[in-house]
Amino acid sequence: VKALKTAYLRPDFMGISVSDIKAPIATELEVFEKMFRGSMKTSVPLLDTIMNYIVRRKGKQVRPMFVLYSAALFGPIGDRTYRGASLVELLHTATLVHDDVVDDSYQRRGFFSINALWKNKIAVLVGDFLLSKGLLLAVENKDYDLLEILSNAVREMSEGELLQLERARFMDVTEEVYFEIIRKKTASLIASCCAIGAASNNNSSEVIQKMRRFGELIGLAFQIRDDLFDFGDNKSGKPAGIDIKEKKLTLPLIYAFTQCSGSEVRRIKTLIRSKTPDKKKIAEVVEFINQYGGLVYARKKMTELKNEAFALLEQTAEPGDRREDLLILVNFVIEREQ
Repeated sequence: VKALKTAYLRPDFMGISVSDIKAPIATELEVFEKMFRGSMKTSVPLLDTIMNYIVRRKGKQVRPMFVLYSAALFGPIGDRTYRGASLVELLHTATLVHDDVVDDSYQRRGFFSINALWKNKIAVLVGDFLLSKGLLLAVENKDYDLLEILSNAVREMSEGELLQLERARFMDVTEEVYFEIIRKKTASLIASCCAIGAASNNNSSEVIQKMRRFGELIGLAFQIRDDLFDFGDNKSGKPAGIDIKEKKLTLPLIYAFTQCSGSEVRRIKTLIRSKTPDKKKIAEVVEFINQYGGLVYARKKMTELKNEAFALLEQTAEPGDRREDLLILVNFVIEREQ
């Protein structure tokens, strides 16, 4: 078992599955799922139908796992940790439901989105319901500190989305602004998961802040991994080009812009804005990024962030199985190929 864990901790090891990661906390995840389902109960038949639909199409449960594993670093997992994980999942699900309305998206994880099946008005109300259930779960149990951590994350997520929308109109995102956007938009939620897990089992503000920063670093690396997927850095090797179509400036592209002439930057920005067929546009942008080392640079930054997170965790938590389990989860979300 020890040899297998050591292999899983290697960045180049890709044989691990979600079920492998869940195995050490399988019992705790069952308790969490029961509490999460219970927190979504309602006496309104339509809402109950939609809540059952949401539960059935749950994802990998990465965020609850970050809460549980972070808590386990500092003692046995108890009711407060389960409530923290449920709070995260309720508010995260609410933001996803609202995001699908904002983005006019009709699919989520291969399933129809709530707005696709029940229209926008109902989807917005469902998101509001989930948000209220999360707030009540925290307030009724006086988990005000956990609620504060997550409320700050939701505020930052909204700010990050708006900042990205504002800058995308002018396509003038610098690397500094890019990291500010993804810190707020993506990393803040994973940071809150780790902070909530720690806070549920430890009252040291220094430890909680270190775990929040650990999660933030992981969230930044996670987003860069997503950027790389868009340019073909995945199992298929085929670029999705979604970010290009949506005119988002991601790290590989931002770096490539810093390595070429102003006229070349203007040419690529004009191409991205143009009505050139997507396939041709994506191929040309990917070629440009490869030519100027954008993918290599982004991979390097991703690895640096992960290594910084690992070093911080070693300073914060004692060695042991739980710390290794958390590091394996980190490798899984950052080094994944799809």
